[in-house]
Amino acid sequence: MADPREKEMGVLLRRLFPIHRSITGKGVRETLRVLKKYIPLKVHEVGSGTKALDWRVPDEWNIKDAYIKDPSGKKVIDFKQNNLHVLNYSIPIRAKMPLAELSEHIHTLPAQPGLIPYKTSYYKRNWGFCMTERQKKKLVAGTYEVVIDSSLEKGSLTYGELVIAGRTKEEILFSTYVCHPSMANDNVSGPVLLSMLARHLLKLKRKKLRYTYRFIFIPETIGSIVWLSRNRPVLGRIAGGLVATCVGDKGPLTYKRSRRGAALIDRAVENALARPGKKSKIKYRVMDFDPAAGSDERQFCSPGFDLPVGSLMRTPYGRYPEYHTSGDDLSVVRPKYLRETLDRYIDTVAELEDDEYYESRSPFGEPQLGRRGLYSAIGPAKNEGVRESAMLTVLNYSDGAHNLSWIARHSGLPLKELRAIARILVLHRLIRRVA
Repeated sequence: MADPREKEMGVLLRRLFPIHRSITGKGVRETLRVLKKYIPLKVHEVGSGTKALDWRVPDEWNIKDAYIKDPSGKKVIDFKQNNLHVLNYSIPIRAKMPLAELSEHIHTLPAQPGLIPYKTSYYKRNWGFCMTERQKKKLVAGTYEVVIDSSLEKGSLTYGELVIAGRTKEEILFSTYVCHPSMANDNVSGPVLLSMLARHLLKLKRKKLRYTYRFIFIPETIGSIVWLSRNRPVLGRIAGGLVATCVGDKGPLTYKRSRRGAALIDRAVENALARPGKKSKIKYRVMDFDPAAGSDERQFCSPGFDLPVGSLMRTPYGRYPEYHTSGDDLSVVRPKYLRETLDRYIDTVAELEDDEYYESRSPFGEPQLGRRGLYSAIGPAKNEGVRESAMLTVLNYSDGAHNLSWIARHSGLPLKELRAIARILVLHRLIRRVA
């Protein structure tokens, strides 16, 4: 029987997919209005020209229509049929020109002749069209009518934010971007998943949440830079975070570690992925942080901030053939895979919320338990033997990297028993809690 969440995620996926988005403009606002029907987002507007670290918020871009008419007057390219047909952030143009001149502004993918590429020119004023290589080859000599009915003027950058308060001020940051036009995996899938994760956390009673959870729905790169520049007082409270992108395809789960590599969030995600599934172990892979490729984790993990933010996805950006093309349509993303990824995000939250990490105060050799009254001098009775085995197990794995849930799964010992043992060892100053 299908999980009801899959149907709900499929509905939201189809609702968001057709919207034309960019790093600013009406498409972002429409996307956030749709998401506000699911979660109580607060929408922020940041004016064009606002300084943000080494950047400035660009002018706002909007588009109404765009097309190319061939010498016979027939529309051969129509923005309203596929919003990838226009170079994102194209300046307005209305002109007639020969094919040779037009060709300088046409982008295709010769290696993938049936797909439209996704191209942008955010910070250099330009105009252009994207089409399949096959469409380009059908263009005949003559004069073409070219129209891009767009505007590029002072306005604002828009992003959405939701904070779910927990018992502590320590925060877990979840980030995704809402700037790409109609591409399903990169990245309609991210906003869909984080909306469902936020709803899941909102349903929990506040007393059950240890951490405060912050969700941001931003334009990629410039959005994270703007958010970082406006939220410096918050940054010291961030205990971990994840960027959600490419989370709905059929590939195995992939975790890209934070720059730190062994932060709380890294341990939590890897423990969540190692949890046995209902039928079999989850297929996944782990990759180290790479500043040369990725999404907004590059900004969060820049050396001045060095926030412990990783990215939990499926097939990484650039590693599936439909990436940044018209092929990244609704057939690439399936609600089943979205739900599977959502469950791993929920498992990660459980690792963060329900578990404890400890570190040994005496890591060189086993501490002498007998003189502390923790070990029988004449050999343990049966029940005492189980208890002492649990004690030795907790001591050995109290290295700051393995939490009690992992120890319970690995050893087969009851989690409740391990928690009781940990309290005793803390009392005797043999281990200390680190998270």
